[in-house]
Amino acid sequence: MKIDRMRVFMTRDKDRPRVIVALDTDDGLTGWGECYNHGPDLALPPLLDYLYGFIAGQDPTRVDHLVNHMIQQCRFPPGALGLAAISGLDHCLWDLAAKAAGVPVYKLLGGEVRDRIKVYAGVYTAPDVGAAKEELDRLHEGWGFSAFKLSPWRVNLHAHRWGEVVRASADYFRDLRETVDTSYDIAFDAHAQIFDVHSARTLGNALAPYDPLFFEEPLRPENIELYGDLNQGLNCPLATGESLYNRNEFLRLLQVKGADLIQPDICVVGGICEMRRIATLAEAHFVGIAPHNPMGPLATAVNVHFSVAQQNFRILEYRLPVGQVYSYGGTTVQRREEAAHYVVDPYLPKDGYLELRPDRPGWGVEMDEKAMQEHGYIHWQRRVPTRPDGSYAYA
Repeated sequence: MKIDRMRVFMTRDKDRPRVIVALDTDDGLTGWGECYNHGPDLALPPLLDYLYGFIAGQDPTRVDHLVNHMIQQCRFPPGALGLAAISGLDHCLWDLAAKAAGVPVYKLLGGEVRDRIKVYAGVYTAPDVGAAKEELDRLHEGWGFSAFKLSPWRVNLHAHRWGEVVRASADYFRDLRETVDTSYDIAFDAHAQIFDVHSARTLGNALAPYDPLFFEEPLRPENIELYGDLNQGLNCPLATGESLYNRNEFLRLLQVKGADLIQPDICVVGGICEMRRIATLAEAHFVGIAPHNPMGPLATAVNVHFSVAQQNFRILEYRLPVGQVYSYGGTTVQRREEAAHYVVDPYLPKDGYLELRPDRPGWGVEMDEKAMQEHGYIHWQRRVPTRPDGSYAYA
């Protein structure tokens, strides 16, 4: 069996672009992968074309060998776009290797160490308490979710005194805790928008009395040592890692005790090969892993197989493939564009967990090439906030 063709699809998942890649073999198998959309997404197809030259004609079952070749041929460490492309190809190789063996991917990873995968729902904003209760209850009743992630920002953090920002966030979480079901876990993602350790610690400790599941990525990722400083005196679990790229960066984070929970992204770090090395480092430091997964249903399928075979896995970020888009809209109206159609049979939660599909080889999902072509690419770019003085803040 040899790799003899690559195909790249520029498609969409609700309001976000998705870059999906397929590798075909000379005996008729197809492996599928998903690249992260860091942007500019249109830069990924030529990168994939370049990388394909290193694996064309090769045996796809030599997964780690081929992924290592793609990484090592980069004289300088690959960054966001390079690793996103390598991640998609890594996914394809694992899918092909498992399909050739006639087993789910997780069987090639040592087999399942748990029977199902716990997920939390990304809400991502901070709706008024009444609307938040309605949304969390809807997700609980419909899909069994008991864990959720919101934003801590109730007022514009750039236009208000920091003490007011912190007070508003603490009051919001207190009111939320007094309103929603006491069994719900609630995490808060600050999206790396805080500049200094003191401010980040102040916010985290204001949320801490109300028992957050975790306080996510308050600081930018470049100065890893600052996360170790932040975690000293922080009274709630600290999670981070979506913006880190490889085992070396995660090792530094773990060495400075900068996280209680790490969040690498399987579409960012180079795929399952690198993700497993990162998870093993975390396990040696007695730190759990909660994969970052705001992507589409194919990325979720990849995460299912990684998570079910990883001892220190804790919980997986999850977005429903149907329903509202990233921005909280307060509506349950279902429109066709509010869905990801490129996976025919996505993994859907049952009682807040994703079930395994032991009778399906590879990722266990069916891809719809026609839907990818029909829905096509959608442009998206991150909005960069502006401070009152006209300067740009962290996005």
